[in-house]
Amino acid sequence: MEWIRIPGGRIPAGEWHPAQEVATLWWAATPLAVAGMPVADLTLPQAAQLAHQLGARVPTSAEWEWMASGAIRRFPWGDHAPSAGHANLRGLGGGHPTPVRAHSAGRTPDDLWDVGGNVWEWTTAPWRRDRVALLRGGSYNSLAQYAECAHANDVPPGIASPGIGLRPVRDTAPTSLTSGDTL
Repeated sequence: MEWIRIPGGRIPAGEWHPAQEVATLWWAATPLAVAGMPVADLTLPQAAQLAHQLGARVPTSAEWEWMASGAIRRFPWGDHAPSAGHANLRGLGGGHPTPVRAHSAGRTPDDLWDVGGNVWEWTTAPWRRDRVALLRGGSYNSLAQYAECAHANDVPPGIASPGIGLRPVRDTAPTSLTSGDTL
């Protein structure tokens, strides 16, 4: 798994989180994948367990939004609406998950792949009283608006779907930038 360091900063308050400092974190370059395809059909507890096995965790919603937007971008790749080269979204893909590195125009400036589209990514919202989990990024069956960095979808943590996966995050540097971690 390849890990990319994203410097922290202050994210302003949004619909889904209060204003807060986001630490410098190490992000998986792609959603968790096996043989190039996103691991999906995960509940939040399953996603947390897989992340833990990798020495990582599920990100908070605010951390995810910071990683995706840098606090300035509308979409992970910039401000313009997606095309087929940017993301696997409804009307732009085949209606199913695609390989995690299939949309090069959709990479973030920090070189993270598939942040918008393909599979939703689990996040947590520890500041919310209801502790409802939040999905971020949209999936292959989502409209383009769901790939916007500020969009989140609140769901029960026990839901699973072929369109829900995980992008793990680490608080500390991995032992190697490209490790042989497997599931």
